[in-house]
Amino acid sequence: MGQTQLATKIDADIKRTLELVCEERGYKMNRFIEEALLDKFEELEDIEDLKKHRREPSRPLSDVMKDLKAHGKL
Repeated sequence: MGQTQLATKIDADIKRTLELVCEERGYKMNRFIEEALLDKFEELEDIEDLKKHRREPSRPLSDVMKDLKAHGKL
């Protein structure tokens, strides 16, 4: 994976906290930010999956239980 530079402005308190956390825990700032972004992307993807699942029709629990019993799973 290639590397590129990212320039952005953030709140000064957030930057100080980032620097402190990275220093105290021995993290490289760029790696910390990269991992935080990846975590956020994954979270957003999970939210979209959840929205899709919410639109799916649901079945009453009694029907699910009947199917499980019929297939010997209960």
